[in-house]
Amino acid sequence: MRRADRLFQIIQILRRTTRPVTAAALAEELEVSKRTVYRDVSDLVGQRVPIEGSAGFGYVLASEYDMPPLMLTPDEIEAVALGAQWVAGHSEKVLSNAARDVVAKIAAVVPENLRPYIIEPSVGVKPATEESEESIDTTSLRSAIRNGLKLRLRYRSEAGNETDRTVWPVILGYAETSRLLVAWCELRRSFRHFRTERIIEFEVLDETNGLQHGELRRRWQRWRAENVRNP
Repeated sequence: MRRADRLFQIIQILRRTTRPVTAAALAEELEVSKRTVYRDVSDLVGQRVPIEGSAGFGYVLASEYDMPPLMLTPDEIEAVALGAQWVAGHSEKVLSNAARDVVAKIAAVVPENLRPYIIEPSVGVKPATEESEESIDTTSLRSAIRNGLKLRLRYRSEAGNETDRTVWPVILGYAETSRLLVAWCELRRSFRHFRTERIIEFEVLDETNGLQHGELRRRWQRWRAENVRNP
């Protein structure tokens, strides 16, 4: 993570709560040392970001810290809040935290009369009842998708058969109780859906799919239109 991104992320973490956040908690989420956190917080204070607190006690972002309001309607705010609730409850840690950050950013910048739509929305999702038992890093999967990189994965079928595949990842799909990696499979010469809990291990290859940006997704969309029929 770039230093500028890390400084901005510290502000986002502090925005999530009115309670003090310890340097240890910041260091754990940012995956840096507490010494780095102390230095970063000191730099932010030097840039006149109103952070209160100290080492050993924790840090709080002063309530007067503000930014220009977003031009959002109540319906737009609740739509974002609803989506963020689902992502926070059904995704891995990185996306869950990102969803909470989105809500915190909006709550911090919308006018006072719109904040109830964030704090007490009229819509909600059913809380997730259990953690997904997966051993793979879906953050790396998403990065490979963005960069058009191939994956080598070992996959276990429903029947328990294991195969080695080289695939071109298209999208990581989230359902209520599972995740699916949609990819072009070099072995089957077609698009396939891989349940992530059946991926035993994978490696991001230093090799692109050789297509222009967006072309693989367009091909998948055409394939889906031809092969997935509505009842």
